[in-house]
Amino acid sequence: MRIIGGEYGGRRVNPPSKMPYTRPTTDIAKEGLFNILQNNIELENLKTLDLFGGTGSISYELASRGATHLTVVEKDPNMAEFIKKTGLDLKIGNLKVVKMDAFRFMEQCTDTFGFIFAGPPYALEAINDIPIIISEKNLLKQSGWFVLEHTPRNHYEGYPLFVTTRAYGTTLFSIFVNK
Repeated sequence: MRIIGGEYGGRRVNPPSKMPYTRPTTDIAKEGLFNILQNNIELENLKTLDLFGGTGSISYELASRGATHLTVVEKDPNMAEFIKKTGLDLKIGNLKVVKMDAFRFMEQCTDTFGFIFAGPPYALEAINDIPIIISEKNLLKQSGWFVLEHTPRNHYEGYPLFVTTRAYGTTLFSIFVNK
């Protein structure tokens, strides 16, 4: 796994070999996503939330491109520790790792974010609830973006704040914006 661009661009991150619930976003999909983001929102000084953090790949990419307040929610203790250690290795001083279930975090969160990313397990039964909770809990700042990674079997047209879906092979990103 590598960081695509920005300050840490080209750096490799080696996640643990045994990651029972983690499916890292592919480099091709991540590159496509960040091309979209960089052409539409200002990443510098952005306050971000990475739900279902997994390896932390999306947050490292955000930090590399200037995001200044990064919160990663990951319930697996081994992966949460990996994210913390990698953040220290990369000298990302503004990375906060929350070891908690993402749904529990969203329900009790009172903060707002300029960018939220959720890369849940594809088989998660409650995946369709995520955009609804984010909208109902007002977790996005005005003009903030939320990106949900999913498979082609999920469709979010008609959901609150939905704008578009972009496909990278079998990886899809649905984009929601708080206009």
